[in-house]
Amino acid sequence: MHVPDGFINAPVSVAAGVAAVAAVAVSLRGARRELDERTAPLAGLVAAFIFAVQMLNFPVAAGTSGHLLGGALAAILVGPYTGVLCVSVVLLMQGILFADGGLTALGVNITVMGVVTVVLSYALFRGLLKVLPGTRRSVTAAAFVGALISVPASAAAFTVLYAIGGTTDVPLGKVLTAMVGVHVLIGIGEALITAATVGAVIAVRPDLVHGARGLAAPLKLRVGGELVDAPAAAPAPVAARSTKKVWAAGLVTALVLAGFVSFYASASPDGLEKVAADQGIDTEVEEHAAAGSPLADYSVKDVTDARLSGGLAGALGVGATVAVGTGVFWVVRRRRTDEQQPSATVSAG
Repeated sequence: MHVPDGFINAPVSVAAGVAAVAAVAVSLRGARRELDERTAPLAGLVAAFIFAVQMLNFPVAAGTSGHLLGGALAAILVGPYTGVLCVSVVLLMQGILFADGGLTALGVNITVMGVVTVVLSYALFRGLLKVLPGTRRSVTAAAFVGALISVPASAAAFTVLYAIGGTTDVPLGKVLTAMVGVHVLIGIGEALITAATVGAVIAVRPDLVHGARGLAAPLKLRVGGELVDAPAAAPAPVAARSTKKVWAAGLVTALVLAGFVSFYASASPDGLEKVAADQGIDTEVEEHAAAGSPLADYSVKDVTDARLSGGLAGALGVGATVAVGTGVFWVVRRRRTDEQQPSATVSAG
């Protein structure tokens, strides 16, 4: 649902840009509390994984496809503040390198695809965990619901911006019905991907899932024919719980998805593109400022083989996203450390 330049007029695009900058600023401060030595590099990996999976458009209706937005997944894995930053990094990379999503519409895209999806999905996720049993299965189920609702909500948010600053005269009711209708279907795919990914990470490293922190599911032992709680084991020291294997496995997965599996993704237009074409929203669309980029349209310029061109572009995108994302999150983490050291010095004195 990458909004191109020309769908929303300049004043509303500027206002959305201001809102996006404010959200990113708040998230930068909030992420300091969410990131530690282990999760900072993993947050960059989450951004790269979202970039990769967004290349995998899946069919949802006749002539229409959808792809992951990623807000719910990022919020649950690394926290809501860090989640906003993850999606923002992905959108920035896509806009600058791949001409995907307008540059003047970057604020619109961050607001709609990042802030709305993260805030709503995480609020639903936390609310459901308060009433569901404290199990890993509940985390996965809550992730499914949060992701499912976040996508049509994002579509509705776009419709609100279009109602205020749309550049074409299309009945609002038609836009809302079409946008929400198709994105409910896309939301099912989003929910399945999010639940599967969260469930997979919880299965091997629940300590790395922000939304599962504090989850206590004691091991059960059968004694005398009855199930009883096993004695709690002492937690392994942080140093013993290395993230290197998880990071490497995640990076390889992202590279395979973007560099190979993406070739088999649906070529049909995504939900917004289809609705825009059907309803006439795209009559004022503008050429992307980065249309001449060597990686525009997720292909490498002058590489004639489509499979190789797309695969190289995807791999380069994953590399760029993980590098920029990890750099951003390390800086955020470093600032937290720098702020804590003066306090520690004062206390020691």
